[in-house]
Amino acid sequence: MSQIVGLLRRNYRGTVSPPVATKSDQALRFGILGAANVAPYAFISPAKSHPEVVIQAVAARDRAKATAYAAKHGIHEVKDSYQAILDDPKIDCVYIPLPNGLHYEWAIKALQAGKHVLVEKPSVSNAKEAELLFNSPLLKEPNSPVILEAFHYRFQPHWQLFLTLLDQPNIESAYTCGFVPSIIFAKDDIRFQFDLAGGAVMDFGAYGISALRQTFGVEPEECIEADFKLMPGTEGKIEHSWTAKWRMANGGTAISEGSLQAKLTQFGAPRVDVTHRQTKVEEEGLPPGQEKWVTRKVVLFNFMVGIIWHRIDIEDSFELREWETGKVVKKWTEKTSRKAYTFKEAGLEGPGEDWWISYRHQLEQFVNRVKGRETRTWVTGEDSIAQMRMVDMAYEKGGLPIRPSRQVVDGK
Repeated sequence: MSQIVGLLRRNYRGTVSPPVATKSDQALRFGILGAANVAPYAFISPAKSHPEVVIQAVAARDRAKATAYAAKHGIHEVKDSYQAILDDPKIDCVYIPLPNGLHYEWAIKALQAGKHVLVEKPSVSNAKEAELLFNSPLLKEPNSPVILEAFHYRFQPHWQLFLTLLDQPNIESAYTCGFVPSIIFAKDDIRFQFDLAGGAVMDFGAYGISALRQTFGVEPEECIEADFKLMPGTEGKIEHSWTAKWRMANGGTAISEGSLQAKLTQFGAPRVDVTHRQTKVEEEGLPPGQEKWVTRKVVLFNFMVGIIWHRIDIEDSFELREWETGKVVKKWTEKTSRKAYTFKEAGLEGPGEDWWISYRHQLEQFVNRVKGRETRTWVTGEDSIAQMRMVDMAYEKGGLPIRPSRQVVDGK
């Protein structure tokens, strides 16, 4: 019963009614580009409890929509265009939850305006755009703006704990999956529009690919298999489901699969399964002439939004062998489970309350970086470039076109 009460309390405070912090006189003022559905959960709600974040303005292509959005979420101003937000000297930072295909254009414009940028994943449409954005001279100057690709799951205590349980050089295989039922997204959703850099891999699949890269701690050498199930009416360009396999730089195999049009029976918490190569355990006090070996498996259930619920299962399979003959004299398995809703529970240094959702952890680190303070976790520009290279590898291997770049058109 106490676990259920704790779950309800955490989720109510984290997602429904976070405490409203007294705002600092030195708070960063943010503008939101677009009245996106993701923003209330991913940015507006987390901002309420942060004393150094004020949401100053929002703009949308439809001003009436932006006005209603501002009234609903208590945003101070409505601007006539995205560019008007960038031109406002009162605004320090922008949050970009626009469709994928607009990320590059508005991130570049924001940097040109001297604004710090928190951009939803994927940061851009393809690897070429990633290289242009994150290698931009605008980021190389003294006191240049900060930019962060919002892979929010990486900032959670339980994800950071999970990483400490891995022996990355000896990972043999890792598997990620995520299935969204078909009733969630309409067939004409922007996620399925090619010109806006849509596709299941660009949406939910990006998290699984990022998690694979984090798990291995190295990049892929090549995509060795990729299979896509296509959305009708998209001229064979947009996938609703995917399966892809990469060979990683340590020789291990990385696999990701999932769907945005899954059956209800497929739905479950997105997870990461990791298997290590068998390795020798250096341990004193073993019987003479014997050596100890272990094969570790780690499974993380719900790597994306751990505040709701998560569990890390660790299984170590041991063998005791005669070192001269290799004969196995004893075998046994040890199983444990871990959870961590705070960094303290993870045995790590870090800020936060047990009700902080992943986006609140992310916002904390973004503000710290902008303020010139130490950041515990970060997504570097090099990381974001490598992410898009891995995505493009899969599309090329599976015979689908890489998502296109758009022409910069106007200030809306």
